[in-house]
Amino acid sequence: MERQEHPFAQYVRIIGRGKNVGRSLTIEEAEASMDMILAGEVLPEQLGAFLMLLRVKEETPEEVAGFVRSVRKTFDIPADAPKVDLDWSSYAGKRRQLPWFLLSALALAQQGTKVFMHGAEGHTPGRLYTRETLEALGLPVAGDFAEAAQHIRTANFAYLPLAAVSPKMHEIIELRPVLGLRSPVHTISRMLNPFGAPHVIQGIFHPGYNSIHQGAAQLLGYPRMSVFRGEGGEIERRPSKPLDVWTVTDGEMDTTEWPALLPEPQQPKDEDMQIERLVEVWKGDESDAYAVAAVTGTLALALHLLGRADSQEDAQAKAEALWADRNRERLAAA
Repeated sequence: MERQEHPFAQYVRIIGRGKNVGRSLTIEEAEASMDMILAGEVLPEQLGAFLMLLRVKEETPEEVAGFVRSVRKTFDIPADAPKVDLDWSSYAGKRRQLPWFLLSALALAQQGTKVFMHGAEGHTPGRLYTRETLEALGLPVAGDFAEAAQHIRTANFAYLPLAAVSPKMHEIIELRPVLGLRSPVHTISRMLNPFGAPHVIQGIFHPGYNSIHQGAAQLLGYPRMSVFRGEGGEIERRPSKPLDVWTVTDGEMDTTEWPALLPEPQQPKDEDMQIERLVEVWKGDESDAYAVAAVTGTLALALHLLGRADSQEDAQAKAEALWADRNRERLAAA
């Protein structure tokens, strides 16, 4: 007796028929395929094939937008959740430098900007992830959307792990050691913006993904988004290098170049990665030109995205002023 084709097989076939016949998924097909994945209606063999075919051909903005639309439908956001100003994803982890971007986010929150950060941890050995850094600093990690909303309400900052944002996405991202490669979930998760913040900032490692994030943000209708190649793939300025920032502003896409902040041609590597140094730099007990430039440079990008600066120079000046005005006695958001 002939076996009936599995309903998900059509999506594997669309992208897997080769360069002459195969094609990318439409936004509607991507959403429908992810609906099936999230509902547990896909066999493991199909999921592995689907993820790796997408990885080989590289996901398109339409596919990412469709996948994100599907995942966003599963969120249980409290009805009384406060409005979030800035969505900040953290999925790469750090291996060359401490996560200086955390100081940028906390400084913003301390000044009243509501920041929601979400991310994953542990999928790549040898990296320092945001959750373990926050826990080492004695800062809270939310367990669900309700707790994240409460942290935003009281401290202007919350971090929620992907395992709580979307258990299925977390399950898939954990397949990296099994598959041997990153999957599109890394891109999808960065774009989720669970609380619907009007400003979304993104950091990527592979330069070719700038346009994918930019295009997906436009399709998703995110009012303001910026993406750049950050240190280690995180949302962190590499101060000794110029960078291109790809943006979406009210549906219009653009790219601008930001100059280097430091003259050093090479980026230093922190051999010790001692989390305590974050506190020392925050308090001003340690003078580290690279760290401060990374913090203020990242702050400048965020302030520009938030519409609080008229130019790159104005953004950097305001970032340095905000950093100087931080409450050094308390490494906390508010």
